[in-house]
Amino acid sequence: MTESIQFETAKISDIDGVLALQELYLVANLSEEEKASGFVTTPFTIEQLTEVINENNLFIAKDNNKIIAYIFAGSWDFFKQWPIFNYMSSLFPELIFLDFEITTHNSFQYGPICIHKEYRGKGLITPLFEFMRTHMLHKYPLALTFINKINIPSTKAHTEKLKWTIIGDFQFNNNEYFILAYDMNQPVS
Repeated sequence: MTESIQFETAKISDIDGVLALQELYLVANLSEEEKASGFVTTPFTIEQLTEVINENNLFIAKDNNKIIAYIFAGSWDFFKQWPIFNYMSSLFPELIFLDFEITTHNSFQYGPICIHKEYRGKGLITPLFEFMRTHMLHKYPLALTFINKINIPSTKAHTEKLKWTIIGDFQFNNNEYFILAYDMNQPVS
């Protein structure tokens, strides 16, 4: 990985770069073959990006000032505008992870994460995740997310590289998802 990569909390001036990266990997824009390398499913608008940025919950990686990766993090309150997040949070009482009582107050929705394909497999996910983790730790002890079961690269990256734990699964709109949890007090080793 190059020395020129910098990690930042996104600013309003980063919106165009985030939208450009999102557009490249949005599932609706990809062929079946391209989807095999990973994808993002939730398209964000300028208004939604502005809200996340104002809450300091969007984390980016830049190489020579070009945005090459991002991680969204947000409250369940923010994400409730999409039905899938409401459905997932309704499952919290049934989920078990370590000693946590999983609630919408002690956890946040992590993701989506998107890394430009030229930077995948080069170890970028770990320092970007660590950057996000250290910023979100003071707000929440627990991160939760879901991954489409056909998105094998994302599942592998999160369970093998970042050591997330699969704690359940669910079906929504004819898709099957894993539910994953992460103890924010644990640095990625």
